[in-house]
Amino acid sequence: MTDAFRKELEVARRLAREAGALILEVGRRGYAVEEKPAGGGPVTEADLRANDLIERGLREAFPGDGVVTEESRARDEGAARCWYVDPLDGTKEFIRGNGQFAVHIGLAVEGRARLGVVYQPASDRLWAGVVGGPCFLEEGGERRTVHVSAADPSSIVLAVSRSHPMRRLDLLASELGIEKVVRYGSVGLKCAMVAEGAAHLYVHPSARSYRWDACAPEAVVRAAGGVLVDLSGNPYRYGEGELQNRRGILVCSRELLPAVLPVAERIGRESGLLG
Repeated sequence: MTDAFRKELEVARRLAREAGALILEVGRRGYAVEEKPAGGGPVTEADLRANDLIERGLREAFPGDGVVTEESRARDEGAARCWYVDPLDGTKEFIRGNGQFAVHIGLAVEGRARLGVVYQPASDRLWAGVVGGPCFLEEGGERRTVHVSAADPSSIVLAVSRSHPMRRLDLLASELGIEKVVRYGSVGLKCAMVAEGAAHLYVHPSARSYRWDACAPEAVVRAAGGVLVDLSGNPYRYGEGELQNRRGILVCSRELLPAVLPVAERIGRESGLLG
């Protein structure tokens, strides 16, 4: 792993596991569910306590860095190095008790995702990577390197949202001749599926995601040799005052991108995400 980010990766892995243990403990003993203002979705004690744990740990370890988290009001994203944190990606899945939720801790440097950790507490699976270095999966006390799979377009496995089924994705699957579709929770976990080759393509044709959803997964996917871009094929920038991923998300291998991008781009235009 890149020596320049060794400490950052160690801290992010530790905090992700600590937050995951806290989330599972809250889930076991029970919790209340509240709604965020303006239709922002559900929030629980697990979201808030995991958020505080991670934010406090990052600020203690890296006092000069900015930190942007989903559940905090203070968002100092103007720093050259800035952490983007989703303490519980997939709150609806956590509430349903199906285990399809994750902790995201990502670091952006000079506006680009550079390091990411995605941790699934329910299965104790942790994906981590630094852009330019390998992506690895920690599972069952072992660590192995993973890489995206460049499937032939005729054998693509498409990962889609479990909580937000969309007719546009059915059209995309039909247009590309995709027969196998996997519905799963959490942006990060679907990206991790692509990173380890369990799926080949993830498309999110909606503006309903944010930089804290994308930063850690992007670094993991890129470390695994893939891409995370908007539906026009352009990467997102971090720290420029925009937190919403207004142009959707497309994740796949670099080899597969030319085949799927024209269809994804057309769907983006038809859905109003692209001008």
